[in-house]
Amino acid sequence: MVSEIALNVGFLLMIRNDPKSMVRRYFAAVDAEDLDMILSLLTSDCVFRVETHGVELCGHDQITGMFRRLWANHRAVRHHSFLYVCEGARVSVQFQVENTELDGSVTRKSNCNFFDVEGAQFSRVSVYMAGENTLNG
Repeated sequence: MVSEIALNVGFLLMIRNDPKSMVRRYFAAVDAEDLDMILSLLTSDCVFRVETHGVELCGHDQITGMFRRLWANHRAVRHHSFLYVCEGARVSVQFQVENTELDGSVTRKSNCNFFDVEGAQFSRVSVYMAGENTLNG
């Protein structure tokens, strides 16, 4: 009985720490404006780069500011239609973004992010964003 429980717990932890699962939780947290969940997925010294706009943020304080600006500048954000490639300690994901602007209009983009995995967290996020920098780093 104990070994069966241990196997089930181990399996659940493996699924929870699967890079694709981590990315899904990250984007669900972004869309839900759940800062605590986002930060729980990032190392305290995480480097967040918007590569297409030359922006680099380091650590939870700077990354927190970026997300607060994103949410303040939009009624809603939604990420969907994910395509993943996992290789070693890195996962890349192409996806669609729908930003509902404050005036109610919707901006659609196709983006790609690369996440470096360190244990059960991301140590680096590299963002390649179509169009205007909506993260306002």
